[in-house]
Amino acid sequence: MKGPIARGTIRTTFVLGLRLLVQAGTLLLVARLLGPRNFGAFAGIAALAVMLGTLSTFGMHLILLGEMSRDPARREHVMSYAVPVTLACGTALLAIYLAICLVGLREAAVPLHVLLVIGVTETLLQPLFGLLVSEHIALGRVARSQLLTVLPLAMRLSIAVSILLLALADPLTFYAYGYLAASLLALVFTTAAMTSPWPSFKSWRLPDRAELREAFGYAALNVTATTPAELDKTLAIKLLPLADSGVYAAGARAIGAATLPISAMMLSALPRLFREGQSQPGRTAHLLRWIFAVASVYGFLLAAGLWLAAPIFAWLFGTKFHGIEYMMHWLCLAVPGMTLRMTAGSVLMALGKPWMRVEFEVTGLLVLLIASVALTSHFGMIGMPLALASSEWSMTAIGCLLLYVTVRSNRVIPAPLA
Repeated sequence: MKGPIARGTIRTTFVLGLRLLVQAGTLLLVARLLGPRNFGAFAGIAALAVMLGTLSTFGMHLILLGEMSRDPARREHVMSYAVPVTLACGTALLAIYLAICLVGLREAAVPLHVLLVIGVTETLLQPLFGLLVSEHIALGRVARSQLLTVLPLAMRLSIAVSILLLALADPLTFYAYGYLAASLLALVFTTAAMTSPWPSFKSWRLPDRAELREAFGYAALNVTATTPAELDKTLAIKLLPLADSGVYAAGARAIGAATLPISAMMLSALPRLFREGQSQPGRTAHLLRWIFAVASVYGFLLAAGLWLAAPIFAWLFGTKFHGIEYMMHWLCLAVPGMTLRMTAGSVLMALGKPWMRVEFEVTGLLVLLIASVALTSHFGMIGMPLALASSEWSMTAIGCLLLYVTVRSNRVIPAPLA
């Protein structure tokens, strides 16, 4: 953790701290504007859009990250097929998203035009924006890349503030259109600031068989990496009363935002892991010792801090979100597992074992699905945080075991921390 990665982590954590403030402000304002019922519905359908949107690039942003980490000149080669694939997949996924919402999530009672603008944002605009962010990460500009991701979030915050000040009658509709406008403006701004342009239409092509095979693994990886943080909000719509799902979604979003320093650490480490992960096993093992030590200590300290801060959340969200303090206490059970799961998954991906990550995250999603149905039927609202904790810890156990087997098979002997 010493040297460039530590410095990169500090810089990126600072930027992600800004992102945390923006996300927290948006979460609080939108939750207060919509109330628990509408917020639960919005959180659930937005989470579904995010999950499907992770497939839009079909893993091309991770290929771009890996290729440019090794040789920046590979940008044009990858972008020539990454852009058309993203547009084609995103359009198909938008249709699937609308069908699922209209048929399977009727409980949310969200108007079609709201579903459409959220779907377009997450299946088309955000994936294109993600390609540009990956480019910056690959070049070692991790803090800058995360500053870019703050841009649409800051715009959403300003939109929420405007809705509050103007006391608009239909906050859900106005916020949904602002949600789309924020991502569109961020994409336009980032495109204008690019040093290299988007590939011309004439250079677009389909990936060949080898490129498609590589992308397929990363696509599956991207879906399973994102879904554990989103699926629970969509399930909550089906399994809980809408008001209770809103209380759960608010608490779950809060603990998810608090894990951002782990994201900073892994984003800073990824370029080096891509470069050295398989060619320099000794140095990699030493780095992994530090990474997992930090992730473990931070996870348990964060859980303790959130437990003590639970009364503050009750005050921040207001009386409409009755029970959120109690909910935060139960959600703390998942926090250390969450930080370790994120770490294990990122490391397996960087070490060229994407399918191992897919395996343990799919297992965790199955645990979440089964446990949420079983536990909510017995414990009501508290069943959701219990199911989330079961899922996170099962993924942590399996992921760390797979990583240990990988390290041993490569005959890597971990170096001491000192």
